[in-house]
Amino acid sequence: MERAELAGWLRLSLTSGIGDAGARRLLAAFGLPERIFAQQDAALREVVSHAQADALQQTPANLQAQIDLTWQWLHAATDDGSGNPAGATAASRRIVTLGDPGYPASLLETADPPLMLYLLGNADFDLTQLGHSIAVVGSRNPTPQGATNARSFARALGDAGLPVVSGLALGVDGAAHQGALDAAGDLPRLATVAVVGTGLDRVYPARHRDLAHRITQQGLIVSELPLGTPPLTQNFPKRNRLIAGLARGTLVVEAALQSGSLITARLTSEQGKEVFAIPGSIHSPQSRGCHALIRQGAKLVESVSDILEELPPLQARAAGGNGHAGTATEDPLLDALGFDPVSLDALSARTGWSAAALQAKMLELELDGHVARLPGGLFQRSAST
Repeated sequence: MERAELAGWLRLSLTSGIGDAGARRLLAAFGLPERIFAQQDAALREVVSHAQADALQQTPANLQAQIDLTWQWLHAATDDGSGNPAGATAASRRIVTLGDPGYPASLLETADPPLMLYLLGNADFDLTQLGHSIAVVGSRNPTPQGATNARSFARALGDAGLPVVSGLALGVDGAAHQGALDAAGDLPRLATVAVVGTGLDRVYPARHRDLAHRITQQGLIVSELPLGTPPLTQNFPKRNRLIAGLARGTLVVEAALQSGSLITARLTSEQGKEVFAIPGSIHSPQSRGCHALIRQGAKLVESVSDILEELPPLQARAAGGNGHAGTATEDPLLDALGFDPVSLDALSARTGWSAAALQAKMLELELDGHVARLPGGLFQRSAST
């Protein structure tokens, strides 16, 4: 992209009161941004409101600074200390505009496709490769079982050849990205896409800086927001619509009744795509959102094969891959434990074991990764068992 072309797109995106919808009308009427800004006021008023036409005649106050920042970002060779994942090269920084051949067709089919997409990641990957991707979303504060499920399902999706789309948030999102990267190993393929609610010159949350760097090597980080945009609350619902728009379906791992994950699920359903939900304990607040989705028609899933069977072209591949997120065991104590959180007293009543014997056995199972210790003296079986 030439600097003059970049300047036109940034001016259009930054002009107050235009928004993506107004920008799309102008592009449809006049073509590229440089032609929009060459129009007379009367011509503009035939397409947008008088106030919007007046705004187009003015240069945004921060335009030149944004052009300089974005141009420098596009051509930066290494981390400049502003928050870019270390090691990102110039070739890994791109901007895809509406109408560009690299713009994802799935977003064009949504009600509000963004004007510009900023991409950071492996230069060999593009968003048109996401035809069979699955979004994996959920709570920022999952149970240990929820985090394990997110990573296990994402890894199994990766084993079946499906990229995983998520939001780089703490909790389920981070676990999903990690699972997808686990599945990819060293293979040169698009493993995962992180759609973020900030400018790409920063990583949010900061503790995911290392994870973001891994994603830039075997995936992409995507934002529609200008560089320098901080993590503002109002931007995350917009981010969720991109997650839903890019993926072929959405898997909700854990979610409260009022959560961004349910927004993503609703947007997925409105786009005519599949929504999947993992059931959980009736006692867990993090499971209530998934149970509500299932009551509303989302598909209850217990293994990745439940997802793949809704994507017919992938059924054959699933047969040779890892179709399940976990396998059964024959340990009688694990059978007695079940899958809900349970106290030692309740487990003692189920098994007849003494508290001392249970303490010793549960420690052994915990060290082996079969059981997770929860707050309040509770224990829960892990997904891998």
